[in-house]
Amino acid sequence: MKRLLPILFLFLTAAALSTRGNDNTASQFPAERKLRLAEAVIENYYVDSVDADKMVEQAIIAMLKTLDPHSAYSTADETRQLNEPLEGNFSGIGVRFQMLNDTLYVIETIPGGPSEQVGILPGDRIIECNDTVIAGVKMKNTDIMKILRGPRDTEAVLKVKRRGVDGTITFNVIRRDIPINSVDAWFMADANTGVVVVSRFAENTPSEMREAIAAMKKKGMKNLIVDLTGNSGGYLKSAYEIANMFLRKGDLLVFTDAPRLGRTDYVADEDGILLDNPVVVMVDQYSASAAEILAGAIQDNDRGVIVGRRTFGKGLVQRPFPFPDGSMMRLTVSKYYTPSGRCIQKPYVSGDPDSYYHDIADRYNNGELLNADSAYHYADSLLYRTIRNARPVYGGGGIMPDINVPLDTTFFTHWYRDIVAKGVLNKFCVTYVENHRKAMLKSYPKAESYIAHFEAGDALLKELVDAATAEGIEFNQEQYDRSASYLANIVKALIGRDLYGQDVYYRVAYLNNPIFLKAREIINSPDKYSLILKP
Repeated sequence: MKRLLPILFLFLTAAALSTRGNDNTASQFPAERKLRLAEAVIENYYVDSVDADKMVEQAIIAMLKTLDPHSAYSTADETRQLNEPLEGNFSGIGVRFQMLNDTLYVIETIPGGPSEQVGILPGDRIIECNDTVIAGVKMKNTDIMKILRGPRDTEAVLKVKRRGVDGTITFNVIRRDIPINSVDAWFMADANTGVVVVSRFAENTPSEMREAIAAMKKKGMKNLIVDLTGNSGGYLKSAYEIANMFLRKGDLLVFTDAPRLGRTDYVADEDGILLDNPVVVMVDQYSASAAEILAGAIQDNDRGVIVGRRTFGKGLVQRPFPFPDGSMMRLTVSKYYTPSGRCIQKPYVSGDPDSYYHDIADRYNNGELLNADSAYHYADSLLYRTIRNARPVYGGGGIMPDINVPLDTTFFTHWYRDIVAKGVLNKFCVTYVENHRKAMLKSYPKAESYIAHFEAGDALLKELVDAATAEGIEFNQEQYDRSASYLANIVKALIGRDLYGQDVYYRVAYLNNPIFLKAREIINSPDKYSLILKP
């Protein structure tokens, strides 16, 4: 009882203050004291037992929701999962896998990784790991990854089923640090044009980018296409380091500004390694944050052409505030601005994240994503000028591309949607590779021969239709005819990925990608786009 008396006295004092109705109540009883009192009262007087940790977490989450769409709280586990892709590596066995029929299929072993070193092959099915069955038990991918991953130098004893081999094979794999690549692929689109696909801006992204550029320059690269479509961002440092590769010493790359922290300029500290190479940057409505910083730096400095669709519009800078238990609060502390002074952040209403994230659907519904002449129009008050050529660009949210490319929906049908959404397309391609791997590699020993000569013809697509029908997806001839050409290309891309690697997927799938096709046209038309294409 004695322990509760101070709390009761404080509560009664607060009640007395509130009844006076004077203007000094808030100053006598500040908000942080009120929050502590509420927690203490609940913990000591609530009718049932209270999980204090959970209550505090929910209070933090609720507070952050009133601020902006990107301030957020994460538990210790969530924090580790958030940081892992950005930090660039984890300890594991070194395989890329897919779940098919509730079984883990190895799609690819990482070159030089621990699984490749002990002899695990693409097509192998991992049945158990350290006596834990992971096949036929409907386990989530995230749970499987937790089992396969572990501290460096620990052992994973794997039982593997291999096609043509009776019983299972046991492999003892010593976990090692496995790199998480943020440059998903790079390749030469033609004799002069290199392509690099950047999926996120992680700690290792600048070094991965340099390696890709060096390799492509050895192959004769003179022009570069950078694909940032779907890139949701990452580290600011990685974004401006890559922007520096295209610009001259002293060029402004991006700046941040905040009432409490002031303005910070990020300036190119040396001449970039790509000063002499024309560049086109691919973006779409899912390109955000660090991706917008790179696109904005190139556009505002008149360094290259931005092609695609208006970017997401995330220009709020989060600073991490870690707690001793491993959890973390990411709090918005400033805003990003492009070199011309444009704020990247699109408008939002505090406490209303649903409408904020519904913006992409709104763009589709109002026709912006479907028109070559975008339906999105900026107010004159948002007009800015590029630094070298004084071209008009606009603030107000996201980066508007120099060349707008509408979303291609001509191939999209309910039948196509169903075979993708229900996993039939991916399952079919994985199974096809499993059944025909040796024959395919014999017919097409190199990726180049596969790309040049393999076609997903009518017979192969008929097998896919039959597989879809067997899964309960009703066949529709008219819808199939609309999707067939696109579908044949995607089937070829998926089979090529599982046979030869991720770059083959992009080399094939890009032939269906209108943003890439426009980027390739631009990069090969230097006279037409000379104002913004020449270095």
